[in-house]
Amino acid sequence: MMATLFWISALLIAYTYLGYPLWLFTQKKISLKPVTKGLYEPTVSVVIAARNEEQAILRRLENLLGQTYPPEKLQIIVVSDGSTDRTVETVQQLSENRVMVIPLETNQGKAVALNTGINAAQGEIIVFTDARQQFEPDVLQQLVANFADEKVGCVSGELLFLKDVDSTIQAEIGAYWKYEKWIRKAESATGSVVGATGAIYAIRRNLYQALPQGTLLDDVLTPMRIVIQGYRTIFDETAIAYDVVSKNTSQEWKRKVRTLAGNWQLLSLQPALLIPVINPNCFRFISHKLMRLIVPAALVTLLLSSFFLTGPFYLGILLLQLLSYSAALIGCSLPTARRFRLINLSYFFLVMNAAATAGFWRWITGRATTAWQPAYSRATSA
Repeated sequence: MMATLFWISALLIAYTYLGYPLWLFTQKKISLKPVTKGLYEPTVSVVIAARNEEQAILRRLENLLGQTYPPEKLQIIVVSDGSTDRTVETVQQLSENRVMVIPLETNQGKAVALNTGINAAQGEIIVFTDARQQFEPDVLQQLVANFADEKVGCVSGELLFLKDVDSTIQAEIGAYWKYEKWIRKAESATGSVVGATGAIYAIRRNLYQALPQGTLLDDVLTPMRIVIQGYRTIFDETAIAYDVVSKNTSQEWKRKVRTLAGNWQLLSLQPALLIPVINPNCFRFISHKLMRLIVPAALVTLLLSSFFLTGPFYLGILLLQLLSYSAALIGCSLPTARRFRLINLSYFFLVMNAAATAGFWRWITGRATTAWQPAYSRATSA
């Protein structure tokens, strides 16, 4: 019995982090599906859901207004989600008729803000972004060119993290993000990506479906709904946005718990995601998103079963686990020890899997529908 539990948990962990990427690699060898980009310049509406972004919003708007896209075809909508600072007044100071600000009196959540922005949007293509990031000047041109292919319904851009010497987890996040982007590129090359990058993605306006209030992951739910409608969601690395990395594990913990709670929430909001005949991306959704949610349980099972199994192989696996968890606990109790790569990596891995457990608890206790707040503000991350 213990050996069965050991191998089931070990294979689950191995498949999640290695098996699925290897499967995608084999798919790239046999089923590449290139996108036909072309000269295509429809009207575009950029929608930003903002809350208390007084310090960042002006710089963000100037960046968007500096895009090389035809000015007469560009509309920018800022929806202030119950901001208590001068976000609304700052936007209103711009003497630019391409920019619209919609103030919501109370903090109703990002989903409501996005729905409000979409209702006011006039563009054929909607581009979603946040108040914190900066785009390369040709981002809109690069994103929109993909819609020349009639099979494309959603396009996710490339997010690059700026170097920050004050970040204590930059190397770990950088390595994880490279791994994640490889998976997204492979998914895109062979079909559709499971979700998009929230800071930079675009959709066909006519494919948008209003988000339920309290939705945490609009950048997964909306793209997946578009796939269900028979269109592709792709990744375009030529459309580049820049962001800052989390300063420390505490900031990344908040972001990760919210994201992982959102993955659980998707099962409640869109159960059809688990039905292959409805969702062509069902296998990828389970492999990419859901398997990671049960890795914490698999890790616990692997550790406990290792204690009861005999033989040099099982003993070796047990010792490796104990070494990793000991390094993580040292990093937790002695922050200065995290300057050692092995300790910091073990600590980061443990915290991220603990965040998956916390995300599940947040969802199961009904707290995954609380009003949206930015993961961290520019003031604390720039």
